[in-house]
Amino acid sequence: MDARILLASGFVALAAIVGVLVVAASPDRPEPASLAEAKLAEAKPVAPPPKPAPAPRDEPFVIKRILPIKGAIKYGEWHWDEKDVPAGPIVVTVDLEARVLSVFRSGYEIGATAVLLGTSDKPTPLGVFPITQKDKDHVSNIYTGAPMPYMQRLTNDGITLHGSDVALGYASHGCVGMPDAFAAKLFATTKLGDKVYITRGKQVGLGDSLVGA
Repeated sequence: MDARILLASGFVALAAIVGVLVVAASPDRPEPASLAEAKLAEAKPVAPPPKPAPAPRDEPFVIKRILPIKGAIKYGEWHWDEKDVPAGPIVVTVDLEARVLSVFRSGYEIGATAVLLGTSDKPTPLGVFPITQKDKDHVSNIYTGAPMPYMQRLTNDGITLHGSDVALGYASHGCVGMPDAFAAKLFATTKLGDKVYITRGKQVGLGDSLVGA
């Protein structure tokens, strides 16, 4: 009898110890009722990877207005009219055959002038060139310190837009020279990255696109 009482007492004590251990090991939150709920509780939402940005591409630049200039533009002559023209991207065109530079904003021509160009030995290159540098008071480090006011660089080998004395129609060393007053307006209008289209014999008209000129 005494042995059974001792044995029962032992079972009671053991059960009490096991109960304490179970309570101590219990988490603060209740265990999920099923394995599926357990997996759901552990799963964390994963954000989808960001979509890659679309590659930049040229958009058609359609000509919407041409300045009403009568006759050919003479050396030293220039025109500028941006009244009521909306804000927008700037594009510059140079036609080597007509020797004319035009400035377009949002497709509206706002400026045009006769320009000096290179010779057959040092030609003005054809192509599409972004403006990579601007210097209002630039002095050439290639051509014996020649002043090149309102310089806007097109190539790394010295081809630029800049102010020049164009009245006598002298040739340049490949640069595009224009009257200083016009060059100042152009300098204030453009920003780095704006494109200059240099073509030969492609004079743009209303509805034309400059992409691929």
